[in-house]
Amino acid sequence: MTNLTEQLSALPPELRERLARHGFDASWLHRLAESMKVDPDTRNRLQGGVTPPEPTDMDDAPTSGSQAHARYEKLGMAALERGELAFVVLAGGMATRMGGLVKALVPAVGDKTFLDLRLGENDHWSKRVGRLVPLWLMTSFATDEPLRAALGHRLRGDDIATFVQNLSVRLEKDGSLFQDAKGQPSLYAPGHGDLPDALRRSGLLERFVRRGGKYLWVANIDNLGATIDPALLGWHIEHGKPVSVEIVDKVGSDKGGIPVRWNGRPVILEEFRLPRSFDPASVRVFNTNTFLFDARALVELAMEFTWVQVTKKVDGREAVQFERLIGEVTTRLDTRFVRVPRSGVSSRFLPVKDLDELEKRREEMAAVAAARGMIA
Repeated sequence: MTNLTEQLSALPPELRERLARHGFDASWLHRLAESMKVDPDTRNRLQGGVTPPEPTDMDDAPTSGSQAHARYEKLGMAALERGELAFVVLAGGMATRMGGLVKALVPAVGDKTFLDLRLGENDHWSKRVGRLVPLWLMTSFATDEPLRAALGHRLRGDDIATFVQNLSVRLEKDGSLFQDAKGQPSLYAPGHGDLPDALRRSGLLERFVRRGGKYLWVANIDNLGATIDPALLGWHIEHGKPVSVEIVDKVGSDKGGIPVRWNGRPVILEEFRLPRSFDPASVRVFNTNTFLFDARALVELAMEFTWVQVTKKVDGREAVQFERLIGEVTTRLDTRFVRVPRSGVSSRFLPVKDLDELEKRREEMAAVAAARGMIA
């Protein structure tokens, strides 16, 4: 990889410094470039050990009005009132299928953006529990500046804050540096698996734990269904495992990360990581990318994430990038799955990937936002 070595060394000093500041390590990029000699589909897949999840690996979300719901809600509310929960929103993405805007700043309900609605939810819960509930946004090199500008005076120390995920450069299929139509290196954020590293760099989570923080809720910016729920928090606290993952029933040909067992332990695996011999359609639920973590377990987590190889179209050409997936944490930390609703005002899964989906979901999102205090 002499060519790549020379190309990285020739990058402008300010870009090399920026990359280093955001977790880039040239040595791992060299190793990943070498690994491109293997077919990417083969490279990304596990070779075996995957079986369907056991019924004991998952619970249904507690039903409102039940005794169990009341017990879990009381437990979760007590934790909220003690300041034991922080909420993290994954906000590093650009809405490329919505005109290239910062997704968090796209109007979702009336003139309220996804960011506005998350801030509204935070206000609601902070007032309800009598203290500020920390709200942190994991941003990227493309979204941090506009989101900080949009937050303005709302930024407040460790209570409402942003932290930036990693930064890397794309490659050509031969392992050399990819250059865009302007002849510049093509930068990208390498996936939500950056979360533990980015939190560690920011110091937010470690300081939170030192103050008595215990739990971290993580959700996508565009999934307005994934909100604070004291009963689900109480369920997480009671089952005692360091990770909870929200799952929903599949509808039609839905695809995504699914709960399975790998070498006997419950994990989340994306379909492109499954052995070819395993049929993902045999598992009729999938992951919403919403997690509850024990904060200390995440602080103490020491693991090497798998870098999956992905092909992207950039300026009409194919480029290679390597990404990490937050769901891989389940391969190291004991995990339990909870099946949550995906329809109606109780839905916890309202993803929005493009303008057509946004238009179809506006009425449902408005009902959810009103019911959960996102709109004053």
